[in-house]
Amino acid sequence: MQCPYCNYKESKVVDSRHTDSKSIRRRRECESCKKRFTTYEIIETTPIMVVKKDNSREVFDREKIKRGIIKSCEKRPVSIEQIESIISYIENEINKDYISEINTDKIGEMVMDKLKDIDEVSYVRFASVYRQFKDINTFVSELKNILMEKGD
Repeated sequence: MQCPYCNYKESKVVDSRHTDSKSIRRRRECESCKKRFTTYEIIETTPIMVVKKDNSREVFDREKIKRGIIKSCEKRPVSIEQIESIISYIENEINKDYISEINTDKIGEMVMDKLKDIDEVSYVRFASVYRQFKDINTFVSELKNILMEKGD
């Protein structure tokens, strides 16, 4: 594994932990500069195809989902571990049902369900882009839904 600090090609594994059923977290130490870094190994499975709104298809990309979630969580108290947890949950849900294709709508709904539990502001940010809020009334309507759910 190449060191992200000095680009040396050799490192040793200091600690390994299973993060979920599909990935392993490894703490590594560079044998040259002695700095430590973390890597995640993901068990490779059959590629999942994502069906977009225009019916085009592309391979499921966890990094694309991660970028969208990170953008909605900017300047919010949401950790990278929580974001990784959301993405792992989505991958696990898709894989456990042996789904080979999934709509972007379903992925977006899963992200929003998890974000709503973690941080409501991040949820509204994500929903505003995902659901393409056209005006302030749509935005206010979504906020009212959140408040009604909290009142239960």
